Amino acid sequence: MSHHHDDFVSLRPAPCQTESDLPVSDSRRGFIRSSSLFAISAAIGAQIPFGRFLPDGLIPVALAQGAEELQRYGKNPALIILGDKPFVAETPAHLLDDDVTPVEVMFIRNNGLPPTQVDPAAWTLTVDGESVQKPVRFTLTELRQKFKPVTLQLALECGGNGRADFFPPGKGNQWTTGGVGFPEWTGVRLADVLKAVGVKDDAVYIGYHGADVHISGDPTKPVISRGVPIATAMDEESLLAWAMNGRDIPPVHGYPLRLVVPGTPGSTSGKWLIRIAVRNKVHDGAKMEGHDYRLPCEPVAPGQTSDNYCILERMPVKSLITFPQSGIRHELSKPLPVRGHAWTGSERVARVDVSIDFGQTWMTTELKAPKNRRGPQRFSTAITLPRKGYYEVWARATDEKGTAQPMVSPGWNTGGYGNNATHRVAVRIV
Repeated sequence: MSHHHDDFVSLRPAPCQTESDLPVSDSRRGFIRSSSLFAISAAIGAQIPFGRFLPDGLIPVALAQGAEELQRYGKNPALIILGDKPFVAETPAHLLDDDVTPVEVMFIRNNGLPPTQVDPAAWTLTVDGESVQKPVRFTLTELRQKFKPVTLQLALECGGNGRADFFPPGKGNQWTTGGVGFPEWTGVRLADVLKAVGVKDDAVYIGYHGADVHISGDPTKPVISRGVPIATAMDEESLLAWAMNGRDIPPVHGYPLRLVVPGTPGSTSGKWLIRIAVRNKVHDGAKMEGHDYRLPCEPVAPGQTSDNYCILERMPVKSLITFPQSGIRHELSKPLPVRGHAWTGSERVARVDVSIDFGQTWMTTELKAPKNRRGPQRFSTAITLPRKGYYEVWARATDEKGTAQPMVSPGWNTGGYGNNATHRVAVRIV
């Protein structure tokens, strides 16, 4: 659980601030200033040695260029840029308050450079590997015509979402809570395609290959080629998708074809998909080995490594408060609506509870059923705060197996993967 404040990004509980608080004292201004510089440094991915001289309100050139890129991708300018090479941006929690996540606020996680020349009429998907009866190449038209299309709402979450709250820090983009989205996806079931090709009994894993280019620009260097166990690939919700929220998937999200594999790290949902290999062993593509997307098989102390790492194949149960926005002021006389999303790598969330007394007591929320199996679920309630002052609203989801979110960041690991600590937002009652 994080114990530092970050007013710049306003994603973690922090002293509530509004325009009425200004002008601030020198000490408070210094606190906000140092917090802002910390967030800017994190967004850029490097320290700013002369940051104390950066004029208030001036955006570093690196982020200004990123803002132009957000505009080019049709994104809300409030997305927080975590890196520009490759381009990575997360979504403030309060912008995810829609039942279905709009494209303009969907997070971006690239591992390389998106392809610049895409001709959907000439695009093909090859399905091959040691464990197929006969390699087959499909055009996009053939995929649409030969297999039944389906539309499902599925959560897509970066495996490192929540990494910023590990201590010591995990390596990689310092995601807070916004590496997740809940769009609707349209495509065909991966299982239908694999069955049509013919999968041998010795199949263990599938691995994907995309058309993106290594960040160096070297076309011979692999970018990322991950995969999932064959049983996961055969789930009815694992899709070869061409549409997002009823329209062609945007270029930055994988146009014209991508994988969507719910319940697994987002890195398994490969974009700009050109090939699926059915393997007779665990896939060994780029970012499948070493510490990438792996957790210690046995727990380790924070800061320590392990001799044995296991692949992160399922994401843990999780919730996100999308209203209220952290840091708001609210009148004492009015009930406070609280709502958000809950999701899990297993099939379903059983309950979501909220607390206003730092986890001493919990109140059950109304939890809607998912639109489809493995879909996200909306929770909501209204709470009454007893008197004026500073509060934190905590949300805790529990899956159908009885596994609940922990109070603090669990299972420290070098990559900062799989953080599903309770989400917390700050509220000042006035």
